Amino acid sequence: MQKGLKKLVIWAVILACGYFILSRHFVFIGSDLQLLKKSRLTLEYTIFSTQGKSIESIMNVDDLRNDGIGRLLVEKGKIGLRLFHSQPPLHLHRQ
Repeated sequence: MQKGLKKLVIWAVILACGYFILSRHFVFIGSDLQLLKKSRLTLEYTIFSTQGKSIESIMNVDDLRNDGIGRLLVEKGKIGLRLFHSQPPLHLHRQ
């Protein structure tokens, strides 16, 4: 009985870790790791680094933009709040 319970607990921990990974973006801004909640469970953009990327290229990623990467960049001082609110949504510029 204890052996079966131990297996059940191990599987529950594995599933909980998997759910956590699927439900968060792990965003590296410089050397800082920030967690950003995803709007849907997916492996897309689970690990994302802003290193060497322009603000426009970061904001062009629909999943990240919809999940609040702009707010995160403002909080970290990478873009100003004024710039963030003065720009129309980038998806309106796409052809």
